[in-house]
Amino acid sequence: MNGKTYLTTEDFYYELPEELIAQSPVENRDHSRLMAVNRKNGEITDTYFHCIIDYLKPGDLLVMNNTKVLPARIFGRKKETGGRVELLLLKRLDDNRWETMVKPGKKAKPGAVIVFDRGLEGKIEQTIDGGLRVIRFDYEGVFEEILDAIGTMPLPPYIHETLKDQSRYQTVYAEVEGSAAAPTAGLHFTPELLNKIEEMGVRTAKVTLDVGIGTFRPVKADQIADHQMHSEHYRLPSETASDIAKTKAEGGRVIAVGTTTVRTLESVAQKHDGKIVPDSGNTNIFIYPGYDWQVVDALITNFHLPKSTLLMLVSSFYDREKVLAAYQHAVAEQYRFFSFGDAMFLY
Repeated sequence: MNGKTYLTTEDFYYELPEELIAQSPVENRDHSRLMAVNRKNGEITDTYFHCIIDYLKPGDLLVMNNTKVLPARIFGRKKETGGRVELLLLKRLDDNRWETMVKPGKKAKPGAVIVFDRGLEGKIEQTIDGGLRVIRFDYEGVFEEILDAIGTMPLPPYIHETLKDQSRYQTVYAEVEGSAAAPTAGLHFTPELLNKIEEMGVRTAKVTLDVGIGTFRPVKADQIADHQMHSEHYRLPSETASDIAKTKAEGGRVIAVGTTTVRTLESVAQKHDGKIVPDSGNTNIFIYPGYDWQVVDALITNFHLPKSTLLMLVSSFYDREKVLAAYQHAVAEQYRFFSFGDAMFLY
């Protein structure tokens, strides 16, 4: 559990020049930059992501989130008026019903029918919390194939350029469809780099956490302890639970690739008295300074938004002031920030 904290949201603010927000990925995934931060002595090393192998050791376990981003942004027209409508699919409720975000929302009333390409139609059933809509879809064929044909990647709001290659907002190990945003720390890996890592005696394991759009939701509470986290669905398979137990027993490190992997591992441990067991469910875990870490020994992550829950998580893993100092270093060295930006390795 989190210990008592009086930290405010402002305690996680840093100045970021807008030009450092990466608008597109680097040409080669593993040629993004890497800031390696030694938590024991505070040493910072500036290098490149493919050099992550210099910081890994035989017996380590890399745990990755294998979720796949749906091309969940689709455009249609209202059947009655022909007015243009944009939908973002957030959560599948059953075979035909989805929780969605609709723009413009004011005219998206229950009963309205929206027509899309490929014979897809959606009827708004109800308005729910946060102004979201439940929509029932009617179609012929396979829904995912229709989405692949008509949908685009739901890029974060701070990315304004069009993504030329949709696969660049997927990890190379993405398998399980269900996310509205990518687990971006994993975007730096290539199949070749993963092969090198495994050849040196580092094992890999998978978890799944369906990343929701809530990951971009700003913290509005003044006291961070008052913030209500969004909920996301996770799955931790038996092979991964066994791999983690074996790694811990043999003295290796459990290295989380990204904050979504952290949320999965620490949620399971919190639920099962510190043990990692096969499990699935929903989590709204909020990790901030004062949290008692139980599983993760090292963390690969991107650079996160000021005052975000993700920056709070990273600050909990190391030290708030030292993390902010590392971010100042990243700004001074002109690292690229956020989803398509560079990476940090905290070990």
